[in-house]
Amino acid sequence: MSNELVSGFKAAFRGYPTGVAIISVAGPDGPAGLTASSVASVSLAPPALSFSVMDSPSAKLITAAPSLVVNLLGAAHAGLAHDFARPGGPRFTPDQDWLTLPTGEPALRDAQAVMRCLPLHRVAVGASTVVVAEVTTVLTGTPDGRLIYHERRFHTFHASGDPQPRLP
Repeated sequence: MSNELVSGFKAAFRGYPTGVAIISVAGPDGPAGLTASSVASVSLAPPALSFSVMDSPSAKLITAAPSLVVNLLGAAHAGLAHDFARPGGPRFTPDQDWLTLPTGEPALRDAQAVMRCLPLHRVAVGASTVVVAEVTTVLTGTPDGRLIYHERRFHTFHASGDPQPRLP
């Protein structure tokens, strides 16, 4: 693969704004998670989504987990997204306001939405893994605008008409 192709590919996606999520799981040694900007809806019947993760200790736990949670982030979560995006960043601290779902996975209390999922497919692509997962539970949360990843930075966006909070 040419350097020109790789540079062009990176530039194309750097300029393509995406939403931001934290994927979280109940790992064997406690909760694990990472920031993802690749979440996409896949199907309504069954409700399913996809995301990709690059090779890392947290990604290995996520791809091996029998269930996971996709926490869609809002405008107030830029710092949290940054913490979960870098190795060694603080994770699952009391001030980050995580709760544990009855099924054991960590969920962000003030997320825009929390979706509990069961993996359907895991596809290795180079050093990444694409996960397709069936959504089994959706909890909508605090309306707070949106967090967007664009040009390698987190940005916020506010729109009217956000839903009312429903997370505990």
